[in-house]
Amino acid sequence: MTDLPPSAPSRRLRAPRLAVAAALALLAAGLQLAAVPASAQTAAATRAAEAASPRRAGDHIVAVVNRELVTNSEVLQRVAQVEREAARSGTRAPTRDELLRSMLDQLIDDRAQLSHARETVSRIEDVELDRAVGAVAAQNQLNLAQLRERLRGEGIDYQRFRDNLRDQMLLDRVRERDVQARIRITDTDIENWLNEQRLKAGLSTELNVAQILITLPENASITETAERRMRAVQLLQRLKAGEDFAALVREASEGSKDKGGELGLRRSDRLPDLFVDAVSPLRPGEVAPQVLRSGAGFHVLKLIERKEANLSVVQQHARHILLRPGPQLTQQAAIARLQDFKRQIEARRARFEDLAKQHSEDGSAASGGDLGWAGPGQFVPEFEQVLTALPAGAVSEPVVSRFGVHLIQLLERRSVDLDVRQQREAARNALRESKYEEAYNEWAREIRARAYVELRDPPGP
Repeated sequence: MTDLPPSAPSRRLRAPRLAVAAALALLAAGLQLAAVPASAQTAAATRAAEAASPRRAGDHIVAVVNRELVTNSEVLQRVAQVEREAARSGTRAPTRDELLRSMLDQLIDDRAQLSHARETVSRIEDVELDRAVGAVAAQNQLNLAQLRERLRGEGIDYQRFRDNLRDQMLLDRVRERDVQARIRITDTDIENWLNEQRLKAGLSTELNVAQILITLPENASITETAERRMRAVQLLQRLKAGEDFAALVREASEGSKDKGGELGLRRSDRLPDLFVDAVSPLRPGEVAPQVLRSGAGFHVLKLIERKEANLSVVQQHARHILLRPGPQLTQQAAIARLQDFKRQIEARRARFEDLAKQHSEDGSAASGGDLGWAGPGQFVPEFEQVLTALPAGAVSEPVVSRFGVHLIQLLERRSVDLDVRQQREAARNALRESKYEEAYNEWAREIRARAYVELRDPPGP
């Protein structure tokens, strides 16, 4: 038995859709997604777009992408976010000019994709948008009136918040549809992935192979070699015509004739590579399509049975306290606050679940921050990496993710055996994750290449 490894980086913390997660970020940071119904193809339409753009005082447009605008304030906001993260982690950020170019490039990609989504995805109905807004409110433990008030306090127009959320939902939908459609996973891909995991764990598939052996003397002449090979080929042809394998073993095999020539269940690493390669593509009961030659002679092989090594997945039961930085709570203040919570918990002055109920800005707060049992890949990598390193019962240091700052406690860890269907599903999911980034990048390049992009004044300072 072996444990399946975590999948490639996941794009979710647990349940929330990308659009809702993005909305939470908008709520915390006041991000603006400039999206206005105007054409970039005419001067009149561009002026209309500029008039509708959510620019701040002293702001200016740095790019027009199809029907969408990119403003200088948006570029500077993203640059500041990268610089803050670099300062927090102690890493060296790119130069200011490099960051400006990179963030502008990212925003142009976003706008091109949003324009494509508007043209090809059915619109987000108001009832669906209302549900998403309600989910954002619930995630922040607010009702709709309180959500409006919080937005107002952070200087975010409620209607623009809804428009931004609608755009994020469109982007989520088009990326899921277009990128996933590009990913192809074959049965061979799945088998290779599972075999790789077993190999890493020192496990091996067990195979029961039956053979008809036509021996070849060590110093056989060319004529004798050809004659014996032809004999093996004729036996294979008779099998293909429907004759019984065990009967032909008794009639013609020069190897063991016990049990119809079966070698018995053996680990694949204890069989000749020649045999393993020949029968790996076969289903039990099938005969290898070609005669094989080894130092012993010529072989006709049949796969009798395949017994896969058991695979298991490690599940983790955790809870967390989530604080979302915003205008009223900086990231450093959130980290300091969670560090104080950790000290209280370890000194037994407070219980983790009580602090989660009182302070966590997550839908799990009502249950004391309980996230339930989760397998690999169900959390974003920065969260999962810390969780995986924790011993049972331990509380982490504050962890920064795209959702905010977390304090994590691992409650339990268990290993769960997977049946064949679950193994294949786990393999499919891991392969899909591993292929997603390449498929997404290819799709994004194509969308960008088709977009009309007009660069205006460069971003800065």
